[in-house]
Amino acid sequence: MAVQATFATASNAPLALVTGASDGLGRAIALELAREGMRLVLADLKTESLRETARLLQDEHGHEPKLVALDLRDVDAMRATVDALTASQGPIGVLVNNAGVAHRGAAIDVTPADWDNVMQTNLRGSFFLSQCVARHLIATGTGGAILNLASTYGLVGYAGRSVYGTSKGALIQLTRMLAIEWAPHGIRVNALAPATVETPSRASFLSSPDVRETLLTRIPLGRFGTPEDVAAAARYLCSSAAGFVTGHILSVDGGLTAV
Repeated sequence: MAVQATFATASNAPLALVTGASDGLGRAIALELAREGMRLVLADLKTESLRETARLLQDEHGHEPKLVALDLRDVDAMRATVDALTASQGPIGVLVNNAGVAHRGAAIDVTPADWDNVMQTNLRGSFFLSQCVARHLIATGTGGAILNLASTYGLVGYAGRSVYGTSKGALIQLTRMLAIEWAPHGIRVNALAPATVETPSRASFLSSPDVRETLLTRIPLGRFGTPEDVAAAARYLCSSAAGFVTGHILSVDGGLTAV
């Protein structure tokens, strides 16, 4: 059940939909977009997982975001959700495709189920949710901004990340394709490609000293990223300050891809 929102921000402020906003990068991005003055819609598979993000937004900004349950594998559900949001809240001016599924393991061991699970969410889900939002923006003549969360694994090779990296590499190319096609409609499409970021979901993985050392040796700045590092870049690309930026892939990686 979606939670009805009362926004303290101006009713004509951009409406931003952030997927996977329950913690980590999604939560940090939602907070930054709220600081930019945007109205927020937070999406995840279950709205219960979004309540802590909603509480933080309430404490900092005095309003509750709208929470929606969204399954990126269900295109009909995505269309219905976007239609309902647009009808009740106005056009979705900003979409952040943050939700994603990770997969670690040797390529030789990948199963069709592993492949489909990652691609359905990271690539197929991002494409069709972007399509749903863009259809409304094109129909109303309203410009907007779409931001895809890619990864440095989509830019460089690395063992054990074949499926995840392929999904993010495809998402990077999708970003360029949509940016060109939708530019005449005033819809900007960009992507962020973070290196390893210390988020709650990676705490267990990064707790190994050997893993930390191996990954840190690839980053010239000598540290992992923070959710706030990525959120600051997201805020820029989603804001009017980046009004002449589209089709760009911004690496937030401490210099990893510069080596």
